[in-house]
Amino acid sequence: MILEEILSSFMGIFTDYTLRYVALGSAILGITSGALGCFTVLRKQSLFGDAIAHAALPGIGFAYLFAGTKDSLFLMLGAAIFAWFGGMITLAITSTTRIKQDAALGITLSVFFGLGIVLLSYLQSIGGASQAGLDRFLFGQAAALIESDVINLGILSALCLTILILFYKEFKITTFDSSFGQSLGFPIKYLNALLTSVIVVAVVIGLHTVGVVLMVSMLIAPAAAARQWTSNLKNMIILSAIFGGLSGIIGSMISSTTEGMSTGPVIVITITAILGISFVFSPKQGYLFRYIRNQRKSQTSLDNIKTISNTEKENHGNI
Repeated sequence: MILEEILSSFMGIFTDYTLRYVALGSAILGITSGALGCFTVLRKQSLFGDAIAHAALPGIGFAYLFAGTKDSLFLMLGAAIFAWFGGMITLAITSTTRIKQDAALGITLSVFFGLGIVLLSYLQSIGGASQAGLDRFLFGQAAALIESDVINLGILSALCLTILILFYKEFKITTFDSSFGQSLGFPIKYLNALLTSVIVVAVVIGLHTVGVVLMVSMLIAPAAAARQWTSNLKNMIILSAIFGGLSGIIGSMISSTTEGMSTGPVIVITITAILGISFVFSPKQGYLFRYIRNQRKSQTSLDNIKTISNTEKENHGNI
């Protein structure tokens, strides 16, 4: 029964207007966040995407307060400005003070998210936030995506992926050995700022679909899953983008089978399931294959011990 509903949902991608654009927008989010999330995972900055996502919330409120419109492009612009500002503040705190990166990220996350909640509460008190639908950016509302939204997301995604391709070598050097890159003359600070800006755009893409709270999962989970299958950065980026795109499409299909089911959380659960499968079944890092290898090593060691013991007994008998 469930399989039939999922199959019907798959066919609905080609026939149903709403599902088609929800699936397409979710796939765009998964591909973009999956590709860029590899750098946050490898840099051990998993909380960085979370801080940027939470920093975007007050930008949405101020954009609505300033313009009095719920135009998605304008709200995304406000979110991008505040998210970028939050990212730059985090980098500035880390580079100019003795505060460690994790503490700086925690400060940015809590301050900006608190400001966003206060602002949304104020807008609700004057009767504006609920009409504008600003509260949907907390957990996302993929079902509200329309053709113009998907076009905007596609343009932003193409911009992010183009920058990633053009600056792939520079991002790779700054990720694995920034000191070496600096010795070669690479502008490390500007490259970090550029990478932060691209991640900000990826976060803004995800606000419609999974919202502020769950966006960090779309940055981290696909990259973490891809990391289990390969140690090559290029392959990891491609595989992470595939995992993210698949989770967006599959999550949209599953959520469409039940009325009222939120698409964003289902997408996050889907990519988490892919991560769990990767943890267990990946040939290099998976628990299953690691267990099999350990068992083989133990058996080989035991056989060697038995062989040595038998040899010693034979030698002792000959004496």
